[in-house]
Amino acid sequence: MKIIDKIRLQGSSEPFFSFEFFPPKTEAGTENLYLRMDRMTSIQPMFIDITWGAGGCTKDLTMAICEYTQTYFGVDTLMHLTCTNLTVEEIKKILKSAKEMGIQNILALRGDPPKGAIAWEPTPGGCSNAIDLVKLIRSEHGNHFCIAVAGFPEGHPHSKEKKDQDLIYLKEKIDAGADFILTQFFYDPDVFVDFHSRCRDAGIACPIIPGMMPIQSYASFKKMTSFCRTKVPEHIWQTLAPMKDNDEEVKEFGVRLCKDICVALQERCNAKGFHFYTLNLEKSVMNVLTLLGVKESAASRRFASTHFYFD
Repeated sequence: MKIIDKIRLQGSSEPFFSFEFFPPKTEAGTENLYLRMDRMTSIQPMFIDITWGAGGCTKDLTMAICEYTQTYFGVDTLMHLTCTNLTVEEIKKILKSAKEMGIQNILALRGDPPKGAIAWEPTPGGCSNAIDLVKLIRSEHGNHFCIAVAGFPEGHPHSKEKKDQDLIYLKEKIDAGADFILTQFFYDPDVFVDFHSRCRDAGIACPIIPGMMPIQSYASFKKMTSFCRTKVPEHIWQTLAPMKDNDEEVKEFGVRLCKDICVALQERCNAKGFHFYTLNLEKSVMNVLTLLGVKESAASRRFASTHFYFD
């Protein structure tokens, strides 16, 4: 089923959520991922999205995991698709295969540079950006696919453009046929509240689903936020400092912080759903959902999910 249709049917009755996973590098890792996904899908997320490795390096495995998830776990998948290292003809073949596999949801991305490349360059005969990719999907398949696109509340981390220009590009992606927006993760609720307001002022009326990433360790948090140029409020660094060498304490703090951000967005923006970047890890995300009361809801009504969107 198309995710945008599920969001519309959801209305305001219950919050929903979704999970992101990435293809492992080994066969054993893939088997372990399926076991983890089996447990996590038991609380019925609205959908799961599977990433597309840099330069399309995980193309076949990404598609295989999407098909397996829908077939054996009964959960709709959102397949990442990038422009990197692909011609238009190759993208058309991928879309045809996805359609044959029963995949109806695509996250259209420009993509990161291939491994070893200094900067991103368009592939000759390919798409130059996510806007082109959205247009291609719509021209080839009409409304068969639900298309999601990425939003960057703090501006694209590797763009020299100002945030206002990023917003213009985002509006163009929606106007080209995208159905909803998944955002980059953030740790300051004010950042999302401002982004959501600016989107609405710019005429972007589609669902905007905030991306959440619980802190797993001090080192990984510092590395990830530095790479993505993510704003981290000073009080978070001050709280983490005394516990930075104790991973369990850091994880516990990360769970509480993530839950508090979700609650703040519910209160300030009437949030209906959240998207969780799991890093292929289970415990922290599930603990956040427990604090939000989602797991209990799922157990009693067999309904739940980890994406909340904003009216």
